Amino acid sequence: MKKLTPVFVVDRIEPCLDFRVGRLGFEKTVELPEGDSIGFVILSRGHVEIVYQSRESLENDLPALAELPRGSGFSGGTYIEVSNIDEVLQRLAGWDQVVPKRTTFYGATEFGVREPGGNVIIFAQQTRGEGGSP
Repeated sequence: MKKLTPVFVVDRIEPCLDFRVGRLGFEKTVELPEGDSIGFVILSRGHVEIVYQSRESLENDLPALAELPRGSGFSGGTYIEVSNIDEVLQRLAGWDQVVPKRTTFYGATEFGVREPGGNVIIFAQQTRGEGGSP
């Protein structure tokens, strides 16, 4: 295995861009339209890459996947290790935290937010050992 890229299926991509690009410094590397909206986008920052695909785009591209029932509530999320948790907290100042800043039993300081697409993102800084970069 060489790489893992999460794909988030959302109703609309545009509201998610302020969170990822504006606040967290991701860059759009690919953008494809779907009607009058964005249907698919690849975002990257350093060695981290994520994809958003609109439900409409998924229905047109892979109808069998679009027919799967939507989950309700928390069914998972993304865990991102950073080197400076306070920098990420500052970038997301005013954003509703679904997991308040805390220190875990496994030696991480972390907090979590729900991004505009409804996905939970947990940011963590290891207090034992080395971490990644925000």
